[in-house]
Amino acid sequence: MFVDEVFITVEAGDGGDGCVSFHREKYVAAGGPDGGDGGKGGDIVFLVDDNCSTLIDFRYKRKFCAQRGADGGSKNSFGKGAPDLIIKVPRGTVVREKESGRILADMSGDEPVIIAKGGKGGRGNAHFATPTRQIPRFAKPGFKGQKFELKLELKLLADVGLVGFPNVGKSTLISVVSAAKPKIANYHFTTLTPVLGVVKISEGNSFVMADIPGLIEGASDGIGLGHEFLRHVERCRLIIHVVDVSGCEGRDPIEDFEIINRELRNFSDDLANAPQIIAANKSDMATDEDVERFKKYIEEKGLTCFEISAATTKGTKELIDFTSLELKKLPPLRVFEPDPVPTWDTIEVESERPFKITFEDGIYFVEAEWMEGVLRMANMDDYESLQHFQLVLKSSGIIDELENMGIQDGDTVSVCDFEFDYVR
Repeated sequence: MFVDEVFITVEAGDGGDGCVSFHREKYVAAGGPDGGDGGKGGDIVFLVDDNCSTLIDFRYKRKFCAQRGADGGSKNSFGKGAPDLIIKVPRGTVVREKESGRILADMSGDEPVIIAKGGKGGRGNAHFATPTRQIPRFAKPGFKGQKFELKLELKLLADVGLVGFPNVGKSTLISVVSAAKPKIANYHFTTLTPVLGVVKISEGNSFVMADIPGLIEGASDGIGLGHEFLRHVERCRLIIHVVDVSGCEGRDPIEDFEIINRELRNFSDDLANAPQIIAANKSDMATDEDVERFKKYIEEKGLTCFEISAATTKGTKELIDFTSLELKKLPPLRVFEPDPVPTWDTIEVESERPFKITFEDGIYFVEAEWMEGVLRMANMDDYESLQHFQLVLKSSGIIDELENMGIQDGDTVSVCDFEFDYVR
């Protein structure tokens, strides 16, 4: 089964929590805090696997989570960093963020790409010792790993794309010029999935050709099969437009030519402007007048037209030789430029601390996901830890917002289900 578009969720690992610990050793008085930092969470890494040719595996597993970093330990022991989670995809896969549509990576090369970065580990209490705070009973929680909902699109890496109406002879053409063996039959939509074939011109001189399932009028709007596979033509450096010049199915070849080009134009401006070679196929079944009329129309548009018969191989060598020469003049295969992956460091995470405050039934409810980690590592029975918690509330702007909302001494505040009375 050929699958070329899937939606998945990836979640990098959270950083490990910092440790609250104090040095305990015989004959060493007041050893001080020695809690170590937490380990880094695992990254989500994408890697090309040439043994894969479809995204079907992602139909059965849609969520990928990297491991969390280990917590810090006593004696200033750092937590172990979690291993990266490697996800293998076929070459040519474009990774997009589902909501925004921005491109995170184009998996066309061999280099691994980090899609989601793991969170940094939290700092242990050894970092918070000062001359006035010598027994810190709190530490920092690990930072959250990045999480994305992704859209994976497979865009085949082919130098030449064959386009045209169903049953015009595209599959026959690729079968006689390459080693590809697509299913060939005399009915529409025989080809249900794109077919790749390597066309060898001479030793060391070859190119990849893709047979794209037949387009019909309205394909760019989702009619027929063609709209599902138009994305595979986007990378092609050159398009061979195969037209049934015999009109054996009762259609006008000139009209067919214009319809297919209109569908390419509606789908993408890049496709509309891609260089084209026209292959007037089934010429052995057409009259000389029909062939000449079509060739004249094409040449008036400034395009090159080859009179061929894929079934008898007439003209196919001339078409392929000319295609090879044209490819040498064109730039390499298109690679989609990714948008920069957002930076993910301690400074940014600490500076961006969103919260929402609502007042209901006499209680001020503070909604802030990042506060869950602060509360988890706070010891409310310890004065210095409580001071640190109050400092976080102040520095994040929560106290200022509560005062702007008119909070009074003795009013109840709820932060992530932890309630306390407000005191100025």
